[in-house]
Amino acid sequence: MAAKTQRQQKIAELIGKHSVVNQPQLVELLRKAGIVATQATVSRDLEDLGAVKVRVPGGDSVYAIPDFAPARVAPEDQLRRVMGEWVAEVHASGSMVVVRTPPGCAHVVASALDRSGMKGLLGTVAGDDTIFCVAEESLGGKKLAAILRELAGIGGRK
Repeated sequence: MAAKTQRQQKIAELIGKHSVVNQPQLVELLRKAGIVATQATVSRDLEDLGAVKVRVPGGDSVYAIPDFAPARVAPEDQLRRVMGEWVAEVHASGSMVVVRTPPGCAHVVASALDRSGMKGLLGTVAGDDTIFCVAEESLGGKKLAAILRELAGIGGRK
């Protein structure tokens, strides 16, 4: 049986790679990865990791771990996946960019943006379905909004 830390790290990795809708699915993904765990153990691990269920386009709720390894830089493909799944709108005003998500998803997108190390993004503040992003003056909000729209695969106002 895998040590708790190793199992929790694998759970966070699986949640990042798959749309995990329930605990039995996660138990099966762990089994396929060579880790045997009961649903009760997985439930405790999810609580320890701070996992939350977020609604994604289409109405499903999936597990997300918004603060997993915050010091780790999110690779661009992971950022594109998060942005593509959960960003509905992006608008700029001055050096601010407003990003809209489905209810309950803003913190996941903001965490991915903060960990991205994106040049020109000073930081984010997330509510339930809205994120405020602050652009460096040298980049500006319009350019940051265009970058975020491209990452999310959406069109919109310039």
